Amino acid sequence: MSKTIDVSGNTIKLGLLYSKTHEWIDITESPSAVGVSDYAQRTLHDVVFVELPKVGQQLKKGVTMCTLESIKAVAEVYSPVDGVVVEVNPALESKPELINQDPYGEGWLVKVEVRGGTESLLKPEAYAAEIKKLI
Repeated sequence: MSKTIDVSGNTIKLGLLYSKTHEWIDITESPSAVGVSDYAQRTLHDVVFVELPKVGQQLKKGVTMCTLESIKAVAEVYSPVDGVVVEVNPALESKPELINQDPYGEGWLVKVEVRGGTESLLKPEAYAAEIKKLI
């Protein structure tokens, strides 16, 4: 059985939850890793700079938690949950391209202590349906 869903070349990893604004979260672990989906990084193209939140920052679901700068645009990344940032990905400071190369692995953005807001997140199959509407 595949551990991903492919939607026209966009990979959706199983076992994660997704927001309609293209962030993912792994709530199977605590703290929970958060990143942007393959669709989001493809839309941005080459990420050249990441402005991450500070450890200890309170996050509110749907509110900007960081920004990604690419050669084409600056994009806001929204928190998929309510919580507190407990770790940021230090590798992104010198290698922001990890977001493009491995969005579900080495390109994670933050780790969050989740305090709520997971109920409206999408399972991979539902997120795949959202992507199909966009392409």
